[in-house]
Order: sequence, then C-alpha cells, then structure tokens
Amino acid sequence: MNGLSPDIIEYIKTILPEDNIHADEPMSAHTTFRTGGPAKLLVEPETPEEIMTLLSYLKQIEEPFFIKGNGSNLLVSDRGYDGVIIELNGKFSGIERSDRIIRAKAGAHLSAIAKEALDASLTGFEFASGIPGTLGGGVVMNAGAYGGELKDVIRDVTVLDGNNEILTLPAEDMEFGYRTSIIRKRPFTVLEASIELTEGDREEIREKTAELNRMRREKQPLEYPSAGSTFKRPEGYFAGELIMDAGLRGFSVGGAAVSEKHCGFVINKGRATSEDIREVILEVTERVFDRFGVRLEPEIVFLGAF
Repeated sequence: MNGLSPDIIEYIKTILPEDNIHADEPMSAHTTFRTGGPAKLLVEPETPEEIMTLLSYLKQIEEPFFIKGNGSNLLVSDRGYDGVIIELNGKFSGIERSDRIIRAKAGAHLSAIAKEALDASLTGFEFASGIPGTLGGGVVMNAGAYGGELKDVIRDVTVLDGNNEILTLPAEDMEFGYRTSIIRKRPFTVLEASIELTEGDREEIREKTAELNRMRREKQPLEYPSAGSTFKRPEGYFAGELIMDAGLRGFSVGGAAVSEKHCGFVINKGRATSEDIREVILEVTERVFDRFGVRLEPEIVFLGAF
C-alpha cells in the first residue's frame, strides 16, 4: 500500500499532536475481530475543532477517510484501507452529568456511560453496559440489547454535517430504526449525545446490570474475538436459530467459525483472516437462504477491498 505523501502528513501534524498520528497502522489492533491490514494513516483527534479541520482538509485534497469508534462492528480487508482512519475512541471520550442527563462524547464507551449512570443512581442504561462499542458507533446503528435500544434514552445528538457545521438534532429527528439512524443516510459525524435517564435505586441498578452481564457471559462466546451479533434479526425469525437449524453450528473457514455457543456469532478462533470471516458470512448467508428462503443481512461494516 502506498502511504500518504510526506507533505500531507506534515500538514496533518499542524492539526493534531504527532503522537496521535500513526502511519501504516495495522487495523487488527483497532477492531474487535482482531483482523485487518494496515491503514495508510490512523489519526486520533481530541476535540471537535480538530475533527472539523481534519475533515475539511481531507475533503479538500480528496483523500478517502473512514470514521470509526471502537471497531466493534467492523471488518477491515486483509489488504487494509487505502485512506485515513479517523478514530473517535479513548482520546475523544469525555462524560459529564447534570441531574438526570448524561452528556458524552462520541468516543465514550457505552460501558463507561453505564458506570456513570450507576454511580449516579440513574436507571435506563443497564441494557448497554455490556455492548462493546462507543457512543458514536452506537448512535449510528441504534445499538441495543436485552430489549433496550439507544433510541429509548437519547435526548439529542450533536453532529458535524457535510458542510462542516455543527448541528444538534433532537431524538425525534434521528430517524432511529432497527440498527439504523439518519447518520447512515446523511454525511453526518456524531460528536456527542445527551442521554436522559430516570432516578432509581443504586443496588437494583447494580443487580440488573450484573444479571444482564451474567446472561451475556453465559450465552455469548466472549472468549473469542468477534463483532458481536454478526447478522441483523430477520423479521419473524432469529438469525442464530436459522443458522443452527441449517446445520452450520461450528462451520469454519480457516481460523473463522460460527460459534458453537451462539450461532449468531462469527468468531476468530485463532489466526483468522478477514477473508476467512467474510467467507463464513457468505456461506452462512447462502445456505440459510437455500434452506429457509430467508436472506440474512450482516450487521457489520466491510471496509476496504475484499
């Protein structure tokens, strides 16, 4: 992969701290699948101003870019990504609270927000405590688990639009749906969001959180790298049951496999490549369709050339 020109990198150094700029960065270190080749450049902005300036410059020079959070819903090609990865994760992750409102930046982990809610005796966010993603990524896909979704608690979302202007969208304008939002349809970048919760009993919140996390450990293959549930839930069915009934429990290609613990998960059993994972996903999709006439749709995002 050809790297960015030294002139471009030198200019980006005027925007971001040098320690936040990583050339030829292996994406296997930045995705929960633990696969993926190098990005030409991975950068970690720390402020909205840095994001705005960086996006404006990349658009000006027509350099491809992709904005990611924790990489918990992402499969990057083994050939890597021929562009700039903008990572909104640990260095863009502040959390503040005022009464029943928690305001967090896009890179804040959902688990950290859940802890803030617990510490403040606020209930309504327990469902998200075990989701291995960031608030920004969660808002984009309206992340959910155990009967709860972010749309249930989001009050408003602050975004950067395609004209590099900051907008605050109330929840009713977010077009939240099953694993989707307006962010998937518009050139918006999530900067932060407000979450409105209700007062509760701290011990009851703690117990509910612990119970949901216990259920997650029992039912999900957390001992292996994965991107969580690989497929969206088809209407009227459960993806894991369809995959199991199609005889695909444990089906593998190279180091990737359908989890024997939960057939809705494709896992990296060790030294899997992104292509291995993709082949498992494609085979599962075709065999479930051939058997049941149901077309499974992946939840994960494929990035780069496959």
